Amino acid sequence: MADVVRVLLVTKGHPFAREAFFSVFDADPGIEWTHVEQPAAQALFDPDRAEGFDVFVMYDMPGIRFTGGDPPVLFSEPPPQYVDGFQALLAAGKGMVFLHHAVAGWPAWPQYAEIIGGRFHYQPGTLRGIEYPDSGYRFDVTHRVEVLDRDHPICAGVGDGFEITDELYLFAVFDSPVDETVVPLMRSTYPFVAANFSSADLAIRARRNESDGWSHPPGSDLVAWVKNAANSPVAYIQFGDGPATYADVNYRRVLANAIRWAASPDAHRWAKARHHR
Repeated sequence: MADVVRVLLVTKGHPFAREAFFSVFDADPGIEWTHVEQPAAQALFDPDRAEGFDVFVMYDMPGIRFTGGDPPVLFSEPPPQYVDGFQALLAAGKGMVFLHHAVAGWPAWPQYAEIIGGRFHYQPGTLRGIEYPDSGYRFDVTHRVEVLDRDHPICAGVGDGFEITDELYLFAVFDSPVDETVVPLMRSTYPFVAANFSSADLAIRARRNESDGWSHPPGSDLVAWVKNAANSPVAYIQFGDGPATYADVNYRRVLANAIRWAASPDAHRWAKARHHR
């Protein structure tokens, strides 16, 4: 791996504090980053055009359009050439890091959830044959993060865990010990039950922080994991809602670790071996 990791940072689809978020990448001399918004970024999801990048970092939320009316949201399928290019990237082993709201992207493309390891639902939906209600969210939760694998490079430098204030999600995660889709790295001690969250569907109907008539089964407490998608090493980090989180030293460390891990030869060997086991 080169001394400097070359990152393609993909955004759009969800509002964020741009300067505060970009400062996370500016502050790291070991990262050289290029920012491209959706849908222009789709042209770079191609092995030849992506050669200049070691890792793709997704902080986007494509395939979703909020209407402000009824229905409150419309979902679109990705263009076929983008799907083909994305799958070619995964076959080639491009490192991928998904952050926070990226887990809600492309709800009309089932494979996308398989790439990341779960999905946040803005509307009730089916995932792996299971019917899910719309997902839950809660802003500004101060919670304890426990490290589950201190030996993993993404967990380096944070000890047994840390406290962070951030938005949390109640959503579908492929964390069943039976299929071993995701490899858990960090968990939150916050209770992931419907009583502690608000409805995503009500939020996009201009009823933020409400849960009247909404229910959701208890959810996963995982807030960071790794997996492979074909030959690509993939990391998902749930942290990352706003400036307070962006400035958090542990958030910055975990994100930097994830980027370096996804670019590393060890991660690529691990993903390839896992894909072909």
